[in-house]
Amino acid sequence: MNRQKKGIQILKARAKKANAKLSSKSKPKYVSKADRAKLTADSTSDTDLTTG
Repeated sequence: MNRQKKGIQILKARAKKANAKLSSKSKPKYVSKADRAKLTADSTSDTDLTTG
């Protein structure tokens, strides 16, 4: 592999990584198990108050 090709390859790889960081994340933010349990407990108590 010649020098010019190697340089271009490195620059393309850097650009690809930069674009990947800037793109929107499709993965939702992580919520811990304890927080999920707290949220479900809050939502069930809210529904009990509205129905009762």
